[in-house]
Amino acid sequence: MMRKSRPLSASLPLFDWHASSAGRARPRPRPRRVLITGGIGLMLVGAAAISDFIVRPAPRIVWNASASAPIGLWRIHALAPLRTGDMVLIRTPISVRKLAAQRHYLPANIPLLKRVVARDGDEVCALANQIFVNGRLVAQRYAADRQGRPLPHWQGCEQLRGGRVFLLMDVPDSFDGRYFGAVDERLILGKATPLWLR
Repeated sequence: MMRKSRPLSASLPLFDWHASSAGRARPRPRPRRVLITGGIGLMLVGAAAISDFIVRPAPRIVWNASASAPIGLWRIHALAPLRTGDMVLIRTPISVRKLAAQRHYLPANIPLLKRVVARDGDEVCALANQIFVNGRLVAQRYAADRQGRPLPHWQGCEQLRGGRVFLLMDVPDSFDGRYFGAVDERLILGKATPLWLR
């Protein structure tokens, strides 16, 4: 038995709506309102892009997987004042990041978790394979990494001034100030405190 097919417009509500609204005039947007709204939108998008480019927000919680610092979750306090002995999250200088990435120590965009061992007024010295802070031996350093590649090597003494800090961990093969020297405090993203450690 054959069924009679109904007309398409009778069976679909969308077509009914279209047919009923076809006779109505659409309100035209006012050109001035469109320009103002569009301009404000562009300014907001531009401001957000510029602020993200200039002021990169520091992460609030990080997971440290490196063996040179305690493994676990760390909370980052961006505006906390720094003292000697504090753990910090730092975005190292570009040359240090490039070397670490080339050698697969860690990706270039990953900040390091390190301890501040010297600040303004302290003297840091590198003599042969030994590191001294204010005349006290604090660390040894290697000439090469585990794959035999030479590590960065600096020699001499520096009296820290102008917001320079020296970062060092207890682990002998930690990639820190013993190899790349003192760094600008402005590279520090924040003070780190442990939330949960393995």
